[in-house]
Amino acid sequence: MKVEEVMTRDPIFIRDTDFMTHARQVIRDRHKRTLPVVDNNNRVVGILTERGILGIYSTKSNVTVEGLASGFPEVYPDMDMIHAARLMINEGLGRVPVIRSIQDKTLVGILSTADIFRNLDLEKIPKRKVGEIMTRDVKTCSAKDSIARVWLRMRESGLSGFPVLKDDHLVGMITRRNIIKAGYARIEREDEHGTQSTMSPPVEKVMSSPAYTISPHATLKEATQSLMRLDIGRLSVVDNGKLAGIVDRNDIIKAFI
Repeated sequence: MKVEEVMTRDPIFIRDTDFMTHARQVIRDRHKRTLPVVDNNNRVVGILTERGILGIYSTKSNVTVEGLASGFPEVYPDMDMIHAARLMINEGLGRVPVIRSIQDKTLVGILSTADIFRNLDLEKIPKRKVGEIMTRDVKTCSAKDSIARVWLRMRESGLSGFPVLKDDHLVGMITRRNIIKAGYARIEREDEHGTQSTMSPPVEKVMSSPAYTISPHATLKEATQSLMRLDIGRLSVVDNGKLAGIVDRNDIIKAFI
């Protein structure tokens, strides 16, 4: 399958001459974690990630995007989807711009790991168990943690979801989607106590519960089918009633390639 068959066309982008404060606004309002950066001829000159703007907090600034845009793997419409996935995984990126050709860097689309995951051939999923590929060192949060603080942790870590524990028991999952849908997403920095912590509700108010779980003995095909059916990005892996790990789209894509 080719990239052009699965990519998103007419993507949101910013220009290299835009101020970083504008880029921050676009990321906040459109809830995009990565934005292509283009010049006046719509040629891609880099990408800007949410993490890349963490140091820009003033409401007025003359810092432009150009100096903070980073490099990106070059992906073309006629490239094999799995080859593009390999480039993205190697760079640790969940979204990359698609350019017209190696000679013509005009922006024609955006490719995400979600696009790739939705188009995996289930019959070619490796015959392995979830426990073989899951992430074991799981970052969690408490049901009583403030949404504001967890949002900041997501932005700083690059993770988009945490299993939620209460009295050491798994009670749910908090994701970027949960926070955005509830209207609590913030782009501003918190102080060490968690800015707005007295105003920000606890995680348990917006988390998905009960948590979607899977056994470490389940097959990758079963995990893939569950993620597709539920339209979620990750599953908590539970063994004998205890949280043992987490498996997400990226883990399965890595196993696939």
